[in-house]
Amino acid sequence: MKLYSGPLSLFSRKVEIALSEKGVAFERVMVPFTQERGYQPKHPDVLAANPKGQVPVLVDGDFTLFDSTLIFEYLEEAYPTPPLMPKGAVARAQCRMMELRADEVVFPHARTFFYRTDPPHPDPARRAADEEAGARAEAALRDHFTALAEILGRRDFLCGDLSCADIAMFMTVLWTQRLKGPSIRDYPALAAWYDRLRARPPFGKAAAEIAAADRELTRPIGN
Repeated sequence: MKLYSGPLSLFSRKVEIALSEKGVAFERVMVPFTQERGYQPKHPDVLAANPKGQVPVLVDGDFTLFDSTLIFEYLEEAYPTPPLMPKGAVARAQCRMMELRADEVVFPHARTFFYRTDPPHPDPARRAADEEAGARAEAALRDHFTALAEILGRRDFLCGDLSCADIAMFMTVLWTQRLKGPSIRDYPALAAWYDRLRARPPFGKAAAEIAAADRELTRPIGN
């Protein structure tokens, strides 16, 4: 099995964690990424496999697929032990909704904070607009963190046992923290869940590699 991943690809890291939690051996191909050019030029194998030209791309024998959610679904059917989805139609639907919430509802707020890790924009109007957007994102994330903490105050994981929902939300919460969003330490149940997951080797490895990539990408050229 082969996985095309990216050093700062949240969605690729989701798949890496799922594969490792399931104990599925895989070869990781880390596609090139730089601050100046991003993922350009696109890796030819990724372009051939995914019309969107994005990672993750999973190759399992003669079968190739893309999109982290679809890969989750495939892995759960092809490699069902240990499971990363609960049993029952309702419980599985709730798990899928929580994963979608992480990727498509909470994560867009985190992306708002990219300006906080970039050099200040030279245009004062743009800086003011960024700060206004950041304030709105902060408020929205605090609401999400409150709701998540309420859920996690009653259980160890979001959907019963460890699931794809935890993987997706962990990565989204990690992004809020690395981009200087509101601290999860104000939400003890959420912070305890995050620490509990980070102590698991697949989660800790992903977090450590992302931190290392951040340091490398911000290292002055020539050092």
